[in-house]
Amino acid sequence: MTKKTSTAKKVVAKKATSQTNVLDTLYARGFVKQTVYEDDLRKTLTKEKVSFYVGFDPTADSLHIGHYIPIMAMAHMQKAGHTPLVLIGGGTAMIGDPSSRTDMRLMLDKNQIATHVAAFEKQMERFFSFSGKNGAVVVNNADWLLNLNYVDFLRDIGCYFSVNKMLTADCFKSRLERGLNFLEFNYMLMQAYDFLVLHQKYGTLLQLGGNDQWSNILAGADLIRRKNQKDAFAVTFTLLETSSGEKMGKTQKGALWLDANKTTPYEFYQYFRNVEDVKIEECFKLLTFLELDEIAELTKHKDQRINDAKKRLAFEVTKLVHGIDAANKAQNEALAAFSGNSDAMSSLKIDATGDTTIVDVLMLTGQAKSKSDARNLIAGGGVKIDEHKVSTPQDVINTFTKSKEFILHKGKKVHIKIKL
Repeated sequence: MTKKTSTAKKVVAKKATSQTNVLDTLYARGFVKQTVYEDDLRKTLTKEKVSFYVGFDPTADSLHIGHYIPIMAMAHMQKAGHTPLVLIGGGTAMIGDPSSRTDMRLMLDKNQIATHVAAFEKQMERFFSFSGKNGAVVVNNADWLLNLNYVDFLRDIGCYFSVNKMLTADCFKSRLERGLNFLEFNYMLMQAYDFLVLHQKYGTLLQLGGNDQWSNILAGADLIRRKNQKDAFAVTFTLLETSSGEKMGKTQKGALWLDANKTTPYEFYQYFRNVEDVKIEECFKLLTFLELDEIAELTKHKDQRINDAKKRLAFEVTKLVHGIDAANKAQNEALAAFSGNSDAMSSLKIDATGDTTIVDVLMLTGQAKSKSDARNLIAGGGVKIDEHKVSTPQDVINTFTKSKEFILHKGKKVHIKIKL
């Protein structure tokens, strides 16, 4: 893939050779939450191979599970012959998106953003083909946003936006009571301008994204239609949530990252191995490429066989993110932990001695978010060293073993070989 993200060839819409409509695929797998001008979009996707994009703000040095659904949707689109643009928000990250926030995002400096952009570009190579007639292209909105003349921008773009209408958007309404500054208020205009630039430079007709981005994405499609009198479309996707409505992907150590250095393949595997029963089918459809008939067969049983489906889900998702070798290793480690075979179990070396408390061990291994969390785990009887239950927070390693290696058990699902 080209490292200079600003020098991409213009993508010209071509006549499709197949009448298969990828929108039907996305609907069947449960991706689509909202669309605009859907009938026209459906006709366009049937007749043409189009350029589309998803934006990613580089606010961290890794993608996380929240990015996974848009990434998978992009993969389905590319498989259908359409051309993905990966928009890195090097410019918009200088402000920060207020969507789904109750406070102002931390603003990053240019060096931080450049480091994160480089990490994103490398990580994206796992998911897309960046070669061939519809190879994915990476672009960075810093290339056009950072050199804008503000007065020209207000005259050319600002005149198409109604402040009254903007204030009805969820991304702004949730912030009004606690304070929304003018810096963030500009974000919708900037994201809409991204779509306009990509439409003009690359022939991009469609923006995809999470449903929490609906207002911003719709603003871009409306801007193109009003300013250029040309077609532009928007599709948003369902968010990956638990049955209680919370975003999936939160762990004891924080977010579920796609970077193996932040979330190990074993931890990643275990997360999906333990997903709620009611979410298994949805996860299969959204997070794997298994055919729908096979998914239906795997998830039709609600008895003990559901555990086999969870194992398959964990393996398939880990394989996509980390590769077949890492998935096999994670699966073997999980089987070893269940059977008690420590030789194949996940291991971790920590800076500790025999006098280190188990509370500190839980903290050092990332199995507790705080000391109070660790004490609660111990009080609940969920922590063991080898086969010995830890009973009080004051217990130290030497209370249970004099060895430099032991097995830390947290509940029934976490089993780690610890080396001092």
